Amino acid sequence: MPAIDAHQHYWRTAAQDQPWRTHDHAGLDRDFGPSDLAPALAAHGIDGTVVVQSVDGPDENDRLVGYAAEPSVAGIVGWLPLQHPDAARAELERVTIPKHVGVRCLIGRDPLGWLADADVVSLFRDLAARGLAWDVVPLTDEQTSAVIALARAVPELQIVVDHLGRPPIETADWQPWRDRIDALAACPNIAMKVSVGLDVLTAWPAWNADEIRPAVTHVVDRLGPERLMLSSNWPVVTLRADHETAWADIGSLLDELLPHAADRARVRGGTAEAAYRLDRF
Repeated sequence: MPAIDAHQHYWRTAAQDQPWRTHDHAGLDRDFGPSDLAPALAAHGIDGTVVVQSVDGPDENDRLVGYAAEPSVAGIVGWLPLQHPDAARAELERVTIPKHVGVRCLIGRDPLGWLADADVVSLFRDLAARGLAWDVVPLTDEQTSAVIALARAVPELQIVVDHLGRPPIETADWQPWRDRIDALAACPNIAMKVSVGLDVLTAWPAWNADEIRPAVTHVVDRLGPERLMLSSNWPVVTLRADHETAWADIGSLLDELLPHAADRARVRGGTAEAAYRLDRF
C-alpha cells in the first residue's frame, strides 16, 4: 500500500484571504508550497498527499489546479458551494481539476439544514457518480444528524470527517463527542482523518499528542483501520509541531492500538487510497 498523508494544504498568502486565520495564527501568515513539505515527506517515506482547499471561492480551485502536476500530489479536494447546487454544478463545468478526488466548503457552525433539500441531495448523488468524496467537520449534534441523514440518503457517497470530528480537548467533556462519533461510525460510507484541527491546535499551549489519545482510542474502536486515515493537517499543524513530529506522534498512537502490520499500512495510506480512489490516477 502507498503511504499517503491524507490532509494537507498549500497556499500563497498574497493571493488568498483566509478568514479563519486570526492573530493567534501569525505563524501561518506566509506561503507554504510543495518545496517546503518535500523534506518531511521524504523523511517518512510518504508517497503522496491529498491537498485540501482552505478558502471558499472559485479562485481557490484555480490555485489548486496549479499544484496537480506535483508528483507528490495524489489527489485534490477542491471547493464547491454545496448549499447552492446550480452554482456548484456551474463550478464543476468551469474548472477541471486534475486528480480531483473530493469537495469541501467551510461550514463553521452552520446547522446544515440545507443538506435535506432535494436539489442538494441530487447534487451529492451526482458528485458520488463522479467519484468525488465529501470532506466535512461536523462539530455539533445538529450538524452530525444532518451529515448522517445525507449519508443514509446517498449511500454511494464517500464522506470523510476531518480532524477526528473536533474532540473536546479543552473541556474534556468527552461523552457528547463520543456519542457523535458512534452515530457517524454507524454509517458505513463515513471515514475519518486522524489529525489535529485548528481549534485544538489554537487551544494547546504546546504540542501534546497524548491529549488526543482518548479520541484516537475511541475512533479506532468504532471505525477500525479500514475507515481511518493518518493525516498531518500541514501547515496548520505547524502552529504547535513540525510535520515530522506530528506524523510520528500520531502514528505512534495508532501503532499502539493496531498491532498488525496490515492495519498500520491501511491507516497510513490504504484507507485514503480506497476512500478517494487514488489509484485511478
